[in-house]
Amino acid sequence: MEHDEPLDHVARIQADWRRERPELDIAPQGVIGRLHRLGARITEELCLVYGRYGLSEGEFDVLCALRRAGEPYERAPGELAAHTMVTTGAMTKRIDRLERAGLVTRRRSHDDQRGRIVALTTPGHDLIDEAFAAHMQNERRLLDLLAPAEAAALETLLKTWLARVEPPGASADRRH
Repeated sequence: MEHDEPLDHVARIQADWRRERPELDIAPQGVIGRLHRLGARITEELCLVYGRYGLSEGEFDVLCALRRAGEPYERAPGELAAHTMVTTGAMTKRIDRLERAGLVTRRRSHDDQRGRIVALTTPGHDLIDEAFAAHMQNERRLLDLLAPAEAAALETLLKTWLARVEPPGASADRRH
């Protein structure tokens, strides 16, 4: 098999599997393996920006979920967990850290005294507005590695594939 360019990491793995298990269809590995590697690489690039603002990826997600809620920028912890697709236990740890940093506050719910509400503070609002703008610039930088037509085609393919893999209504709104 001749190649005009060197084999990438996934192609080398596929070549090994073709040699070792020629009876298996390893073609899906070409897409899934590259998506997995790309996802990990993109996450690294995104986390660099979050880190500049003293935030982890999870903390960034929580602040985004609060900011997207609109005035008065608050949600119940259970809502935050649903909007960021994490367990309530993990959410509690994130909220604790953000509260210690002065970026969110917790109070009792007016509707249900047993319930709690998490709200952005003014410093939290200012920080997430700045961090989100930098995040969008970073995502633009990464997407601009593709031609506009390539990016549009990829978005269409990913949207179609995700709709077939993810049950209806399961997407919550984790997108920052």
